[in-house]
Amino acid sequence: MDNYRFILSGGGTGGHIYPAIAIANILKERYPKAKFLFVGAKDRMEMEKVPQAGYSIKGLWISGLQRKLTLKNLLFPIKLISSLIKAGKIVREFKPDLVVGTGGFASGPLLRVASKRGIPCVLQEQNSFAGLTNKLLASRAARICVAYDNMDRYFPKEKIIKTGNPVREHIVDTTTSLEEADAFFGLNSEKRTLLVLGGSLGSKRINELVLDQLPLFEEMEVQLLWQCGKGYFEQYEKYTNPAVKVLDFVNRMDLAYAAADVIISRAGASSVSELCIVGKPVIFIPSPNVAEDHQTKNAMALVAQSAALMIKEADLDTKFPNMFKELMGSGEQREQLSTNIKELALPGATEQIADVISSLLKN
Repeated sequence: MDNYRFILSGGGTGGHIYPAIAIANILKERYPKAKFLFVGAKDRMEMEKVPQAGYSIKGLWISGLQRKLTLKNLLFPIKLISSLIKAGKIVREFKPDLVVGTGGFASGPLLRVASKRGIPCVLQEQNSFAGLTNKLLASRAARICVAYDNMDRYFPKEKIIKTGNPVREHIVDTTTSLEEADAFFGLNSEKRTLLVLGGSLGSKRINELVLDQLPLFEEMEVQLLWQCGKGYFEQYEKYTNPAVKVLDFVNRMDLAYAAADVIISRAGASSVSELCIVGKPVIFIPSPNVAEDHQTKNAMALVAQSAALMIKEADLDTKFPNMFKELMGSGEQREQLSTNIKELALPGATEQIADVISSLLKN
């Protein structure tokens, strides 16, 4: 039997969405007759990105709790009840054989309803600091796939399987040529390229840094592939020129990675996992606005292995220019970072998660 029915739920950011899509893709390969349905939050980016990947999605009226008293917080109980009712209807009608949750608000109601109906649920936790939704769902999950050691701080030990984080396999396609990548983005093959990634939603602080350092990049004859984020595109698109390509979102990440000589990135767990496989020199700028400062911890794990560089947001103005000049001036340092980051890659994570799911289906 391979005509299984799967629901995958997770979203809010690319860090939750892309692992879910990667898991769906590998399951689709294993079970060509299987049916798939995604469940996300109505007004979040998954409602656009999941259909682009070729899957159907239904949206719940749900959002997280804010840290201060807001109208959204007052609406939360109503949203939760509404989402539980709709999740119940989705599960009844779709009749899934198994449900996968990758974190984010929408996965909470969906997995709660599914587990109460006896449907096996698999959680995938990307970070070293477990997200609230996954922590709340842990007791109901059949298996919990993680990327870091010591996750029994958050989850029942007997349910944990260390797999690593799923990545979008096509984005690290080693057959992609530099010439093809440069032609796609209109880059000059004679110049070195800096790829700037501020996370799936963009980063205000990284965008400000890049704008401030445009004269430095020009002086060093480094061209820029700058993903500024959809919300910032109108503000920054005017800086596009032959040496600066400003993009709201990069849909061809395989080509962007192939074009890059050096990468600036946030240090979300999915980004870190992806960049280990890509194997290019990276300067991480962790977001300070996340639970338990987990992006800094993610980045420091690589810095400790001489596999990446890191600058805290507070130090950008004083430390970035010298760090960047040294990196671009030293082929030996770039080569060392590239070699060391590749050694930390866990490229088979998606396959291992599919193995976990397959074993549950057999049982």
